[in-house]
Amino acid sequence: MSSADAWREELWKEIGQMQASDLPQMALKVFRYQYTHNLIYRQWVDLLGRKPQNVNQLEDIPFLPISLFKTKRIVSGDWREQQIFSSSGTTGQQRSQHFVRQLALYEEQSVRCFEAQYGPLSDYRILALLPSYLEREGSSLIYMIEHFLKQAKAGSGFYLYNIDTLKEQMQQAKAAGEKVLLWGVSFALLDFAEAGGFPLGPQDIVLETGGMKGRRKEMLREELHGILGQAFGIEQIHSEYGMTELLSQAYSLGQGIFQPPTQMGIYIREHSDPLHIYKEPQHNGAINIVDLANLDSCAFIATDDLGRKYADASFEVLGRLDQSDLRGCNLLVEL
Repeated sequence: MSSADAWREELWKEIGQMQASDLPQMALKVFRYQYTHNLIYRQWVDLLGRKPQNVNQLEDIPFLPISLFKTKRIVSGDWREQQIFSSSGTTGQQRSQHFVRQLALYEEQSVRCFEAQYGPLSDYRILALLPSYLEREGSSLIYMIEHFLKQAKAGSGFYLYNIDTLKEQMQQAKAAGEKVLLWGVSFALLDFAEAGGFPLGPQDIVLETGGMKGRRKEMLREELHGILGQAFGIEQIHSEYGMTELLSQAYSLGQGIFQPPTQMGIYIREHSDPLHIYKEPQHNGAINIVDLANLDSCAFIATDDLGRKYADASFEVLGRLDQSDLRGCNLLVEL
């Protein structure tokens, strides 16, 4: 085993055992590893004039613009990927690519994120209504759900546009006293709601992910959740926050407030100064994410999302930056 691989293995071991309070110190360890072994990230840090020896707290760590995942192979170390996850996009659009070294680690991390919020996957009949994701290749969400379905109750599965079959499964689960987890992209859940929905019980969950994907007009979260709540007879609509460039997911149990998992931290940067991170909570700004599960790519991502962080480390997504593909520092052109 090379010294780089030994360093990586030690970091993975520590990440697997860490508590939420360990995130700042673990982030500094991962920063030093990725500065050493990630060429693109090192170039970005150097262009910003940051010296690793002067990075002594998490707020000092430079965050890589997420747009670079569209044009660069963002990897830490020298290895061949098992999988390439790609983002959705319209024809002619550049898509982000996330090179995954070990799928087993992604599977382990995604299960950990889910079960920390919801308990064992085996407690649920998972019904996935994700047509826009199923209709393309390379979706990290579809890979994750496929892995979840192997551990969920019988009858779990994907339902492309089969609303009648989906209702039958929900009825069977209800008759058996099983928990239903209806996991869907927003526009498909809205289609289901307009087709009459289905009365769920208090133990059941409707979890929305993604947006309208060009199929419908975008709407405010409150409006969408109000329609879905009425159609399915439940008070709270849950949400999942994830993206191609991340290997961790955050979940909202209602009201659009997300709880990050142990290995993930949210930080808000100032609009006018992308290198300034607010230390105090409850500022609105652009979202930076630390995702230590991204040990083999880049754990420090400056996203195009707008949000707010609260004192308990939870966060809310408020929208997207305008002209997000053009934002950021002019140093990008040199990479």
